[in-house]
Amino acid sequence: MTVDTITSRLLSEHGRTYAEEAGITLRDKPSPLYRLLVLTVLCSIRISAGTATRAARELSAAGFRTPRAMADSGWQDRVDALGRAHYVRYDESTATALGEGARLVLDRWHGDLRRMRDEADRDPDALRELLQDVPRIGPVGAGIFCREAQAVWPWLRPFFDDRACGAAEDLGLPHTPRGLGGLVPPKDHARLAAALVRVSLSKDALARLRDA
Repeated sequence: MTVDTITSRLLSEHGRTYAEEAGITLRDKPSPLYRLLVLTVLCSIRISAGTATRAARELSAAGFRTPRAMADSGWQDRVDALGRAHYVRYDESTATALGEGARLVLDRWHGDLRRMRDEADRDPDALRELLQDVPRIGPVGAGIFCREAQAVWPWLRPFFDDRACGAAEDLGLPHTPRGLGGLVPPKDHARLAAALVRVSLSKDALARLRDA
């Protein structure tokens, strides 16, 4: 199978971003960017992506769509929302991390992650460092946020983290951010990155693409 065919199949079969799965219509606005940050926190432990996206939906349905709403919510309310998504074992510590993170976003960036972007001076490395100041987010989580945020922050493009690049190498595709970025229009970079990550998490999907 040619590179073009593999790329086309990746997008058509696996190219749903995790933000989309979590019900987030990502825009360069405070609320959707914050909801992406919440999703990043939820994904930053050893738990399935499906559980994390369900938890993000439950928190949103509970009204915790802004750092102010999250900070003002009760700890038990956050635990209950996570429980409804079966985000168990980590529900109590995550509820604490979400409250602390919301207060940090309010205090440091006045509730608007575009101020974090400005503090980073639109430098991807600087942004990843700032993201790691948020409780629970480490280097992998910072990559998750940037991978998805490139859909609305073009200056991040092309952003493909180690997991995405590793999957690309397994499929015989270019496996550097620049090489992968050249396979699709910039507007599809986030979708391709998500597709590669999804395939990396599914041995069956990887094998089907590799052996087709």
